Parts: sequence; structure tokens; C-alpha cells
Amino acid sequence: MDLTKFPLVSAENDTVYFSQFDMNVNGGEPIRGVDISSILAVENAGVTFCNEYGRKQDIFRTLSEHGVNYIRVRVWNEPYDSRGNSYGGGNCDLYTAAEIGRRAAKYGMKLLVDIQYSDFWADPEKQTRPKYWIQHDHETLKGEIYKYTAWVLETISEAGGNIGMVQVGNETNCFFCGETDMYKICDLFASGDQAIRDFDRSVLIAHHFANPSTGSYAWYAQVMDECNLDYDVFATSYYPYWHGTTENLTAVLKEIADTYNKYVMVAETAYPYTNEDGDTFGNAVSEDSDSAVFRYDISVEGQAQCLTDVFQAVANVGEKGIGVFYWEPAWLGVNGISWEEQSSLWKKYGSGWATDYAAEYDASVTGAGGSSYDNQALFDFEGNSLKSLQVFRNIYPQNNEILNPKGAVIENGRYRIKNVNSELFISKKTGTLSRAMELSGHSQKMMTTLFT
Repeated sequence: MDLTKFPLVSAENDTVYFSQFDMNVNGGEPIRGVDISSILAVENAGVTFCNEYGRKQDIFRTLSEHGVNYIRVRVWNEPYDSRGNSYGGGNCDLYTAAEIGRRAAKYGMKLLVDIQYSDFWADPEKQTRPKYWIQHDHETLKGEIYKYTAWVLETISEAGGNIGMVQVGNETNCFFCGETDMYKICDLFASGDQAIRDFDRSVLIAHHFANPSTGSYAWYAQVMDECNLDYDVFATSYYPYWHGTTENLTAVLKEIADTYNKYVMVAETAYPYTNEDGDTFGNAVSEDSDSAVFRYDISVEGQAQCLTDVFQAVANVGEKGIGVFYWEPAWLGVNGISWEEQSSLWKKYGSGWATDYAAEYDASVTGAGGSSYDNQALFDFEGNSLKSLQVFRNIYPQNNEILNPKGAVIENGRYRIKNVNSELFISKKTGTLSRAMELSGHSQKMMTTLFT
């Protein structure tokens, strides 16, 4: 009997309860999110993905079946040179984001739109203005931020995306769109925030910072409060090998939540499941990384435990802790080909972190490169989903029914099992075989075994 066809929710000690979750957020469901901004380029390069049964399947469906309910997507203004050549990094222009939003909505997943207000990567070290905004003074820049934000949201919505949250800036540690004065930054933030409110007041507004171990978060939140910034979510990146303990993460986020009455969440996290490299391009972290502190095994089990603990850290904040996004869990290269072949795909499809063309905008680019996070993906190098992806099935509010689209339901402490082919449930309530059991061809004895 192949019990892998009947995936169960794991043991209670692997389950995270958001027991104080604010039922006004996300329909009462904790945010179980992933950022797959590079996915279209990766697919175009030839990478395919399988579900947990080893069958090729739309990755959006696979994610939804594992309990993911939110997709995060970055948006760059103009990630191309004057001849239309892509900078790479997933070709994350507005139309790419709109298509990702449409595909996410098909499987019932909301969208977090991460507007970076840059033509390429924006992070604590780089917040370069878009090419066409370079000459703008402060007031003109404010106007452009408003107009661009509105255009992004209208375009994604018209394409069918279900926008639940918008991020104004990405990892803006006192640095945003070329500005380094936090008070002026808040003035720029306010233009993006207003555009979101004018678009749809039910959409959550997030501001995102990097590294909760720096000691700067309380000051960021204080300045935003002094500036009367109208936002909902204080978000952080949390890479556990760089950013301290989960206990510190909880403490930092709880202080902000309690002091300023803001929701808090992790907008990016990841952890390696292997030290191997799948695309001939070096990994951001591995066991040999000098600056990284590994508190978990570098294994699928260690990755799963780490992700569980990050969810738990946010849940421990209390009512204002709303969820976690895993960063680029499907950013893979085509398996088993040479560096020359990989490089050709990066250049042609923009599926790596950069192409040669990006050097005109970002001086740190010295040549085309692939994914340095493929060893932190939730899929192996051949596109098969890892068991760590199942963590998303185990995140829910306490006392609510737990439903996994292709897995199990727990009701009053008992499992109900969904048949993979019929999508109907095995039921023991009446003591008789359900139609799902009949279609599966299994016996009453098996059902009794599963439930005892």
C-alpha cells in the first residue's frame, strides 16, 4: 500500500497555531506566502516542476495544493536597456507581474505586489532610481511615485490579479529611490501609500526593512509614526543564517506591533536544504560560508524546521503577527547542463540574477549569472517538490477547520483523507464507504487502518 498517496498533516509539534490571529486579515487565514518573481523566465528557460506525486504540473497549482495562499512578486520600472535587452533577474517588469498575478488568482491565491521603484535589484546596499527619474527633484519624484504606483495596481488588477497587499519599496533601510534622509523617505513613501488608498482602501500597505538584528527597527517605526505615515504592515526580511535568532525576531516585531499598533510579518526568508549547486553558479550560502551561522541542519528536514520556526516566531507576536513569505523557492536552472549552456539561457531568457546588459545600470554586474538560491529552493534541482514545502499545510488559526487542498482535514481531532484522483473525501462519520473510497478501489480495512 502506497501511503504517500495519502499525505497527512504532520505531528502536532510541527504545527504552528496563529491562535490570536486577527480575523479581519486575509479572511482569517495566516499568510502562507512565497515569492516566485522569477518564475516566468525560469519556465521559459525550460525548467519544469512536479507535484509531490512526481507528475509535471503547473507550479501555481502545486503551491496552492500545499496551502500557499499568497504570492509575492517584485516590480521593476524598466529592467531593459535602450535596445530592449533584459537586465535579467526574472525580467520583473509590470507585465510579468500582471501575468504572475493572473496565474495566482486562478488557484485562489492573493498577490503581494512588491514595487521596488528601481529598474533592477533594490536592497539595503542599492536603491538606484529608475533611469527616467534620475533628474527629478523631490516634489517631481513624489508625483511620479504616485502615478507609477496607481498604474501598476490598475494594470495588475485588470489582468485578473487579486491584490491583497502592496509593498512600497524593498528593504528600505533608511535608503529609498536614491534618498538617504529618513524623513524625506517617509514623504516619498506617503505618495505611494496614497496611491494605494485611492486604488482600494481594503488593500494592505506594507513597508519593508532588512535585518531585525541591527537595532534600527524601533527608530524606523518611530520616524514613520512622527511623519503620520498611513500604512498597515511593518515587514522584515529574516534570513536566519545572517539575521540572528527567532527569539530576537519575535521581540523586535512585537515591540513595533505593540507600540504602533501595526501588523508585522516576514516578507522574505529562506534556508538551504543542500550544499550542492544546481546551475553552475555559486550559492549565496553553504556550509563553507564564513559570515553565516547555521542553527539547523543543512538538509530538507533542517529547512522544514527552520521555516516552521520562522512561522512560529511571527505567531508568537500575537494578534498583529500575520504571516511569512519564503523567497524564490523555485528559482532553478535547467538541470544537468554546462555553464556555457546555462549562461546562454540566462542571457536569452533573463532567468539568472543578471545579464551582461545590466552593467549599464548596476555597476556591480560584471557578467551574466544564474541563481545563487537554488540550494535554498523548496524544489530539488529537477523541479520535484521537497517535503519542506509541506510546512505550509501546517500553519493555521487555532480552533479553525484545517483544510489542505490535496491533503487532509482535521475535524474534532480526526483526519479526513482526500482521494488524489476523485478529489472526494474518505469519511468515517457514517461508518460506511464514501464515493471517494469507492473510486479509489481501496478496502474498508484500509480506511479503518488510516483512522485508528
